[in-house]
Amino acid sequence: MSERSSSVPAVSLRGLTKSYGSGDVAPAVAGIDLEIRDGEFFSLLGPSGSGKTTTLRMIAGFEAPTSGQIWLHGEDVTTKPPFDRDVNTVFQDYALFPHMTVAENIAYGLEVRRVPAAERAVRVQEALRMVRLEGYDERRPAQLSGGQRQRVALARALVNRPRVLLLDEPLGALDLKLREEMQVELKAIQAAVGITFVYVTHDQQEALTMSDRLAVFHRGSIVQVGAPAEVYEHPATAFVAGFVGNSNIYPDESARRSFGARGRIAIRPERIRLDKPDDLVAADEGSALGTIASVVFLGAETRYKIALDTGDDLMVAQLNLKESPMESHSAIGRRVRVTWRREHLLSLAENPQAAPA
Repeated sequence: MSERSSSVPAVSLRGLTKSYGSGDVAPAVAGIDLEIRDGEFFSLLGPSGSGKTTTLRMIAGFEAPTSGQIWLHGEDVTTKPPFDRDVNTVFQDYALFPHMTVAENIAYGLEVRRVPAAERAVRVQEALRMVRLEGYDERRPAQLSGGQRQRVALARALVNRPRVLLLDEPLGALDLKLREEMQVELKAIQAAVGITFVYVTHDQQEALTMSDRLAVFHRGSIVQVGAPAEVYEHPATAFVAGFVGNSNIYPDESARRSFGARGRIAIRPERIRLDKPDDLVAADEGSALGTIASVVFLGAETRYKIALDTGDDLMVAQLNLKESPMESHSAIGRRVRVTWRREHLLSLAENPQAAPA
């Protein structure tokens, strides 16, 4: 990523609240505080209805907050209209004009701003190069693939040279393979242009892949903020542990019974090893005996559900380095020892609305 151009946050949200009802209706956004650094790729991650899109729309100016403030690069823009904020938004449906060419779509915002024709032409070509669509000037949206249309929408936003680019699930309409390719493309473009990207998604893999940092939303609140590896390796709550990746999550009683731990805990399925019942256990490891109850083949990995002798169930994920799908499924009913390093047991906050890290 390019060097940070300023110590002033690109986006600062202070006590931001949005309510659509009254009385007992829970707010869509419940008094969040958040700072997004200048030049970073920041994701707002959460399930549907968690408040992430409403937050993005308030940053853009499409929704007015019920209370709180929105600051962009040190300026209070809470009451300013969308056209008076130095941001642009890319939506999931792209919103391209079907009767216009690619070049005309990209130039539209410049025309509205009365940018001279000669400068428009230069900036359109510059934007096309950014998104690697040189030579597509005269094509119409119907002649493009989904990924190409997404890049045109991105170019149309970038051509206005905003300081902050807001992206509302822009890859949601693409198939899995193309979505994965576009994740790499988007991250490369963001690194090249150095603009702050604020990216809304419900796809945790997408957020982990692209983000410098991310905020996890739950029921209108932010429950954790951090770098992808930090959030994945050290989830603050059971919700984060279950939503960002897969986790085995246990209350205090099961934690004591099966893992010899206290309080609510989690352990990632890929952190557990399947051994033979009589295999030795190292001093820094814990283990339990059980039986393979079911097997799910997922191509690169297989997930095993283990019925522990303690009465709890445990999910284990193993890369398919040797075993075939037939060999994996034949393991059902096999006695095993599950082994984990004690440091991989994650202690979780009891309060699902814990403050951001």
